[in-house]
Amino acid sequence: MNTIGVLTSGGDAPGLNACIRSIVRACTYHGKRCVGIHNGFEGMIAGEFEDLSNESVSDIIRRGGTLLKSTRSTRFTTPEGRSHAREQLRGHAIDALILLGGDGSFSGARAFLAEHPFPLVAIPKTIDNDLAGTDASIGYDTACNTAMEAMDKIRDTAESHNKIFFVEVMGRDAGFIAFRSGLSVGAEAIYIPETHNNLDHLYSLIESNQAGRQHSILVVVAEGDEGGGAAQLAKDITTRYPHYDARVSILGHIQRGGSPSCADRVLASKLGVAAVQALADGFSNVMVGDINGEVRISPLSHGVKRRLNVTPELSQLLRILSA
Repeated sequence: MNTIGVLTSGGDAPGLNACIRSIVRACTYHGKRCVGIHNGFEGMIAGEFEDLSNESVSDIIRRGGTLLKSTRSTRFTTPEGRSHAREQLRGHAIDALILLGGDGSFSGARAFLAEHPFPLVAIPKTIDNDLAGTDASIGYDTACNTAMEAMDKIRDTAESHNKIFFVEVMGRDAGFIAFRSGLSVGAEAIYIPETHNNLDHLYSLIESNQAGRQHSILVVVAEGDEGGGAAQLAKDITTRYPHYDARVSILGHIQRGGSPSCADRVLASKLGVAAVQALADGFSNVMVGDINGEVRISPLSHGVKRRLNVTPELSQLLRILSA
């Protein structure tokens, strides 16, 4: 194995550049050539390859986005597209791949490997943190910090005017960002896809305010919440309390951007080096993750979607802190 290709696929996440830098430097350490594949699987089909060196990745550790760009590929969902991608790898003398991706990208990799056995190691990156095989995925910590900082500012406005704010964060299928960031800002209520909505606590807070106990209310809602998201919850509340002043803020894609946090830079650096080492040790069709602070190698088949496990302890924690 002389040449390792690296690509980023699916949605971007803070920390991707830190991981690319780590992979390139680990390849240099092991005496391997590193080739960057632009635009994910689509770039692999199109042959958008570029040699990477320590100099070309200098000072990118602090930057958001991805040096290699990312896009979704319809062609890669077909056997013909995957076959063409394999020919491109052969034509450019690439011997192994490192994929930075989420659940959809991992599924694409599994389909590719089923038809074209090839040395591949995957690294989990998704701000939603909804991949098994790791405690945290690249981008998650930064996204939580971004949401926290935004909600701290929203709380200032809410307190100034005694308003109720519904803040929607990303999390179509899992409530990791909503739950963690909501706890960090002292939200009065948090609604996530993993639980059934119970609005009784929120009703009692609003009725206490209307009775003269004026204070702000901050409600954090994951976009995949069963109630239909922040806008629908706010509509439901104002229908029940038509004179109550409710506002909605949807944080959206600001959670994907920005300079990665210290935790994401360290995680990305660890996993990048670990992926190159795994290939050097002969591993293939695996993912690297961080579990209890240590790098773990798991079969790629383990890298599937997961949801937040709302234990009785977590539920009790939220009840105590939102009282």
